[in-house]
Amino acid sequence: MSHARIIVNPVAGAGRTAREWPRIMSLFKGQGLNFEHDITEAPGHAVELARDATKNGYETIISVGGDGTLNEIANGLYKAGASKDIALGMVCTGTGSDYARTVGVSRQYEEACMRIFQPKIITVDLGIIEYAENGSSVERVFVNFAGMGFDAEIVRRTTRNFKALGSTLSYLMGVFTTLVSYRNRKVTLIIDGGEEEREVCSVIANNGRYGGGGMFTAPDADLTDGLFDLLIIGDIGKADLIRSLPRIYKGTHLTHPKVTMKKAREIEVKSTYPLSLQADGELLGELPARFRVLPSALNIIV
Repeated sequence: MSHARIIVNPVAGAGRTAREWPRIMSLFKGQGLNFEHDITEAPGHAVELARDATKNGYETIISVGGDGTLNEIANGLYKAGASKDIALGMVCTGTGSDYARTVGVSRQYEEACMRIFQPKIITVDLGIIEYAENGSSVERVFVNFAGMGFDAEIVRRTTRNFKALGSTLSYLMGVFTTLVSYRNRKVTLIIDGGEEEREVCSVIANNGRYGGGGMFTAPDADLTDGLFDLLIIGDIGKADLIRSLPRIYKGTHLTHPKVTMKKAREIEVKSTYPLSLQADGELLGELPARFRVLPSALNIIV
């Protein structure tokens, strides 16, 4: 194992990471890992820390936190032009840790730490999203999934009000409180050049298979195929959405008549209504947005 930089997000998992970090650090030291570590101090800090680590010659970066921490580190590597040169490991102590489910990294931190010392590296795709923020166009990569509409509003409410409740319960609370006021909206979808107008509840570009704290959102997604699994939840009623929610955890929602799944390399979404966006469970800006696949763009330790 080369000299490693560990980036620790102490607030991930509603503060769980801060409590577990001394034990995790002890495990790494006990196995003789040669590393330095940084503690993030604010949202976006892990982006800067990852970028700095690449400039200082580190070949391995380890994320200790959740999906949002992984997202920020991936963005730091991408901005530094080093996403294909670094091996990225993960010790998942966040609320959802959905990306770990897809790549097969244990969500038990003791086992995840041990895997760092017997590394198998896979090269996976990234997603990139261009969107509007304060009147300007912004670009950001994501490792797992990005979505708009109902999906993003759930993230907003979960992050603000319920994150301390744990992954599944916090997401469910976000779902039910969002249902009170959310309305389906008409959007224009351009999927690999083909245009259509749809009334939708949510549109989600999936790179990984899981989201929302264990929902089996895209059962056939492949991190290495150069394609999104694009989930479109159409003009579904609230009562039907509530009844169908358990199916998403089982991965059986794809047979619902209002649900469509398509393979796609590039998606544009436009709307006359200001719809929010999320990527890897982090709120971004608003539509219009364009999603693209970056094939074989990141090296993950599994």
